[in-house]
Amino acid sequence: MAVKSLQEFLAQSQERDQASSGEPFELESERLLEVRLNGRIWAKAGAMVARTGNVKFTRQGVLEQGLGNLLKKAVSGEGMQLMKMEGQGRAYLADAGKKITLLRLAGESIFVNGNDVLAFEDGIENKITMMRRVAGMMAGGLFNVRLSGHGIVAVTSHYEPLTLRVSAASGPVFTDPNATVAWSGNLQPEIITDISLGTLIGRTSGESIQLKFVGEGWVVVQPYEENSFQATAS
Repeated sequence: MAVKSLQEFLAQSQERDQASSGEPFELESERLLEVRLNGRIWAKAGAMVARTGNVKFTRQGVLEQGLGNLLKKAVSGEGMQLMKMEGQGRAYLADAGKKITLLRLAGESIFVNGNDVLAFEDGIENKITMMRRVAGMMAGGLFNVRLSGHGIVAVTSHYEPLTLRVSAASGPVFTDPNATVAWSGNLQPEIITDISLGTLIGRTSGESIQLKFVGEGWVVVQPYEENSFQATAS
């Protein structure tokens, strides 16, 4: 590994602004997000690593979550907590060194694993959703977040994400829930189980529970299992 002088290190690692981008979100690196605040932005609680300017951080209030979201969090133990960032300044966000992808929604809706939502603009609506036919089959990670509206969202993944197309012509796509990051808003995945894999002695197989996607759309997976989904003990 080459040894750098202090000046070389500072020059290489210093903040760099994109010329007149005008966007509230900018990637300083593939794992560090700069948020230019002039109002309000929503972010994953605890994701701030640095800030400048006059920025106030407030954890999302109970009433702001909506009754439906509140009840689903209470039932599921859903761990995703949001915070408001308000004011004028800059905030720098990261989440366990995960890769960050910026997506612009123009009226579309997407579903994202709650662990993988890093930040989104104030104009984006968020709603916790429950997958079909999951009661009693899995513990933890039952709920995902539906993001819709107009604005930019920041989604995280471990390493490079892979998008798989879902179509009637090619047939269903099956994914490991622990490796599933996001999918298109028109798809409703179904939980399926493989009893033979689920009964392996001495360990629980992640492949014993899978998500089945049918229809027309897409699903994003990552080459990493976050273990947010766990099979319940029989």
